[in-house]
Amino acid sequence: MSGAGSPTAALTPNLDAQGLRVVVVAGHWHEIITDGLIAGAVRVLEASGADYEIVRVPGSFELPVVCKAALEAGADAVVALGVIIRGGTPHFEYVSAAATDGLTRVALDTGKPVGFGVLTLDDEQQGIDRAGLPGSKEDKGEEAATAAIATALTLRALRS
Repeated sequence: MSGAGSPTAALTPNLDAQGLRVVVVAGHWHEIITDGLIAGAVRVLEASGADYEIVRVPGSFELPVVCKAALEAGADAVVALGVIIRGGTPHFEYVSAAATDGLTRVALDTGKPVGFGVLTLDDEQQGIDRAGLPGSKEDKGEEAATAAIATALTLRALRS
């Protein structure tokens, strides 16, 4: 597990996201894990005071186009949440690369942050360990939402 090096709670400031509009875009695949990721993101968004909505898409491949549409419609940031588990075919590599490359392009093309919460996993247990569920070691939904808000606030400060 690669949680090593992540910031501690003491190093992560309490974020005041009043006035920010954030859209959480989440796939439907592997719902137990994805629902955990959504719950972690929502905890951060509510604690920060951000205005948010949740949009569901079929899977991780669809995340980039919907995230781009949300940002173009006025969202200040998006949080992309998905779960891709390795199988016996190259499909895993194609979907993982498409989602990652697409979300990077969305951020660069729009100039707005994309909180990256797409888990690329070898098995379901790795996802449960990262989903912020009871007994999980990490909360990648929380981390993705925190990154999106912090980046949106940094961009706002730079642009003003």
